[in-house]
Amino acid sequence: MNSINLLEVPAAIIALLIAIIGHEIMHGWVAYKYGDHTAKNQGRLSINPLIHIDPFGSILVPLMTYFVPLLLGASNGFLFGWAKPVPVNISTVIRNGGYNAAMQVSLAGIVYNLLLATLSSILLVSLTTPTEADGIAYLFWYLFVMKLMLINVILAVFNLLPIPGFDGAHFIMYLTLKYKINSVAEFFIKAEPYGMIVIIIILVTPLKTPLVMWPINSLLHLLLN
Repeated sequence: MNSINLLEVPAAIIALLIAIIGHEIMHGWVAYKYGDHTAKNQGRLSINPLIHIDPFGSILVPLMTYFVPLLLGASNGFLFGWAKPVPVNISTVIRNGGYNAAMQVSLAGIVYNLLLATLSSILLVSLTTPTEADGIAYLFWYLFVMKLMLINVILAVFNLLPIPGFDGAHFIMYLTLKYKINSVAEFFIKAEPYGMIVIIIILVTPLKTPLVMWPINSLLHLLLN
């Protein structure tokens, strides 16, 4: 096992935690700006990772999506996961800022991921490809920046999909409620318990290519060029 293999996993783990924890904090921070102190009062606007880690979404799912494909012979894993959702009282947000504010709360995490992916891409294109002469520290930094860009792109793409329970669906819910198309919002609310089933279906079927891989590859190409 070479240095890249040894450093790739910790670099990916740190990048994932920064991506998913920041994503959740941004939901609570934007809600706080609209008068909802729920996340603030529960200490969930803190950057302390221990209060945000979800045993299933932050540990088990990333391990499964990263290592299981490798065990099955794939060339690389597909790192995916999430942190504990930051509590938001959306009624307070809507009362103070209307449905536009609720949509901003929904998109806050995605905006964070896209900004972090953009910053990472700028850093990455400024770095030279590491060689043995560069040392372990530079190699780790290079791998970390690369993983940070990739993971944030993956999270942004997944959350933009209108999957029940995810940010894209929440945005559509509040958008349709704004224009009094209540049936669409009711559909997403009823379908929310089945969001993870939809994710699994996407990941294990050919749907992954047009819905996930094409947007991810297109966004990566845009960022790196």
